[in-house]
Amino acid sequence: MDMRDMTVIRESVAGDEVEMLFFALQRARAQFAWKCGGLDETGLRKRLPPSNMTLGGLLKHLARAEDERVSTFLTGEPMGPPWLRENFEADPDWDWNSAADDSPEELYALWRGAVERSQAAWSRVLADGSLDEPSVFTTESGESPNLRRVLVDAIEEYIRHTGHADLLREAVDGLVGDDPPQPS
Repeated sequence: MDMRDMTVIRESVAGDEVEMLFFALQRARAQFAWKCGGLDETGLRKRLPPSNMTLGGLLKHLARAEDERVSTFLTGEPMGPPWLRENFEADPDWDWNSAADDSPEELYALWRGAVERSQAAWSRVLADGSLDEPSVFTTESGESPNLRRVLVDAIEEYIRHTGHADLLREAVDGLVGDDPPQPS
């Protein structure tokens, strides 16, 4: 599936806090998807020296961030493949570095799957609660960040890395802009 198919959900001008925060997350995901979408192996592996960062690495990293957030803060369940502890013990940057071994189809599917799992988990945890509810994570001092903090952190992660993707994509083929084109 072409990553450019992810379109921005139009926000309500009078939405509540949950609607606005999820709009912000969905918009950031759509911007990221647009910047990474439709590329072959060469495009996903292109570096912009002096950084070793690639669009493929960003896809895999944000897939990990989605799954890790769900596991750590929303469900408490262990992450599934490909996130094996051994991978990260051998290479703490495994998600970034191993992306060069993955096909575009694998990277796009990995990221989309992580987004779908995240959306489902958020729906479950908010079905009977609010953003004021504590996450399942507890710090060493016994505190649990509330779901609002977890959601804001997710938005921030995408905003930061979409900026990286913007520069990398422009270097690949000149694509620039803030938002993906909207269907007519």
